[in-house]
This record gives sequence, C-alpha cells and structure tokens, in this order.
Amino acid sequence: MDSFEFMSPTKFILAKDADQLCGQEIKKISDQVLFVHYGDDYMYKSGLHARIIKALEAAQVTYYELPGVEPNPKVSLVRAGAALCKEHQIGCVLAVGGGSVIDTAKAVALGAKYDGDVWDFYSKKAVPVEALPVGTVMTLPATGSEGSNGSVLNNPETGESADVMADFLRPAFTLMNPDLTLTIPKRQTVFGIIDMFSHVLERYFSSSVDVHLTDYMCEGVMKAILVNARALMENLDDYNARAEFMWTAIVAHNGLLAAGRNQDWATHTIGAQLSAQYNAVHGSTLSVLFPCWAKYVYKENLPRFVQFANRVFDVEIDFYDQEKTALEGIRRLKEFFQSMGAPVTLKEIGVESDEKFRKMAEDACRFGNIGGLKALNADDVEAIYRMAQ
Repeated sequence: MDSFEFMSPTKFILAKDADQLCGQEIKKISDQVLFVHYGDDYMYKSGLHARIIKALEAAQVTYYELPGVEPNPKVSLVRAGAALCKEHQIGCVLAVGGGSVIDTAKAVALGAKYDGDVWDFYSKKAVPVEALPVGTVMTLPATGSEGSNGSVLNNPETGESADVMADFLRPAFTLMNPDLTLTIPKRQTVFGIIDMFSHVLERYFSSSVDVHLTDYMCEGVMKAILVNARALMENLDDYNARAEFMWTAIVAHNGLLAAGRNQDWATHTIGAQLSAQYNAVHGSTLSVLFPCWAKYVYKENLPRFVQFANRVFDVEIDFYDQEKTALEGIRRLKEFFQSMGAPVTLKEIGVESDEKFRKMAEDACRFGNIGGLKALNADDVEAIYRMAQ
C-alpha cells in the first residue's frame, strides 16, 4: 500500500424529498446563493424548479439563477456565473442537476474568488487556492462530482477539455432524492452506469501492490453495479436500484477506493478529447475506449487483468494460458457495455474519419505522458483511437 491522504467533508443525505432541505442547508452557509441548473423543460415541467425556489424562499435565502448548462459544460457560462457572484457578493453556489451542472458550479465557485480568467486554472496557468462553498441536489447519478474534488470544463475557443482538482472543491452538502431519477431516460441511465463503472476501473487498474482492501472494495462496487444495472435494464422505475446508483456514483469517485494506490486515468483523458472535438457524450467515449485501452495495455500487468476477469466477471482462470483469461475479461467488459445498448466503436458516436486523431492524441498528452498503469505517449493514444474505429 502507498501513502495517502483522504478527505471527504461533504454531508450526504439520501431520502425522499431530500431536495427540500436545500434551503436550510444553504442558510447555514450564506443568505445569498447562485442557483445553477440546466434550464431545460424537465426542470420546469417536473416541478423541480418550483420546489427548489420554494425551499430557498422558505429559508429566506436570496437567490440568483444561472440556467443553460449543457453536457460537456462550457467556460463561457462559467464566466457569466462568476461575474454574477462578484456583482451581488453571493456567498454560495447551488447546483441542481447532474455532473455537468455540478462541474459548472464548482468552476463558478473558483472564478468568483479569482480576479483573472477562470480558464487559467484549467490550462494550468494558475493554481487555485480558494472557492465559494458549493451545495448540490443531484438528479443524474454518473460523474460522482457531487462528492469529488474535481471539476471538468470545456473551452470551445481552444478546442480543449481540462480539469481542476482541489479538496476545497468538494461540496459542502449533497442531497439525493431517488424519486428525481425515476424519469431519467434509458440512454442517460446507461451512460451514467458506464461512467461510475469506469471511475472504479481507473482506480482498480493500478501498479500498486498489496492493496487487498481497496482491491476487494473496487471489485465489490463493480459487482454491485452489474447487479443494479441488470435490475434497471429490466425496470427503469426500480426505486432501490436508482437509490443504490445515487450512492454508488459517489463511492466510485470520492477518492476512498483510491486510498493507498496509484491510479490510471488515461481513458478519461483520451475520451475528453473526443468530447472537446466532437461534443461526444462522456459516457459514450468511455464505453468505446475502455475495452480498447485494456487490450492495448493488459500485458503491462497481466495478473491484475486476470484477477479482474475472475473476480468481477467470474471468468475461470486458465493457469496454462492466463492471457486467454485476461482477454476474456476484457471481452466481457465490452459485452456488458453492449448489453445496455452503449456504443463500442467511434463510428457509433459519429467519428467517421481519423483526421483529428493526431491532434487529439497530442492534446491528451500536452502536459506529458498519461496513465498510471502504463505511461502512454501521443503515439500510443493515437493507436488506441485507431483500435476503436
């Protein structure tokens, strides 16, 4: 086991009508809040917008709104939100939605406490040192941003996607009402499942040794995802499975599973370029790329891929041909994604040519080689894109 530091100050509440607690939780922090959300039809027609406003008003919290968050959140909206916070001296940011909304809220919280351009933090020109407190009402379990220390942002002006990590970006509170997830369409549900499964994979495929505790924790979370995914594919209204996924998304990405081990994160970095260049949905990039990445690197740590195949997908170990076992585990991973209707080739997500492969590979490695299990350079990344065609 490696040395580690783990911090998780977020208050988590999972309950029916948990969203109605947002006013009283905000009031403990500030009398003024910026309410960040998608601004789509669901927000209004479902009554969620009215419920949030009612809760804020009941707690006598003054609110300002920042609607218009998109998948693969954009820096332009963040700049507008940061300006609002500065103009009205807002003391807290409330995100109501999924990962894109929460990532936007975190970025706004950073920008509100900074005199320069918030993109400076994502381009590594500046190091963040403070942010406004953020609270969340989670409606789409997937990214785990509601419990993590990170924020991902896209800059269409430069064609880049980048992240910022800092423990003070962990939300002050996260409210989870499973009823709010019952109307999530199958497509979004599937991509959410893939995202949280991938978050565990990024931690599981590690070069650290003697990490038995977190190995079993990772494997247990992945097995639970397989069980609950089957339940939801049979019945999208399964309340218990929805509730379990709300908590699973957090456990998969709040850092607990990474304690004492190094991590990989190459697949997320490679996939981020597809989102930046083609506006591809994050979960779809992972279903396409993870099996390809695995086939590209598995020989780097064959025993770990054999263990994955055996413990997660119940593949019987062939001690005379362990490579066969590892490859069967990778095949079953791809099969799991396909069984839910997820894409597994670039063509399926609208990438028809290889004209941007080199640029994306170089952008992925712009800060150096990527990956903790096997260090990948731009040539490696380009090869993985080509495998995914």
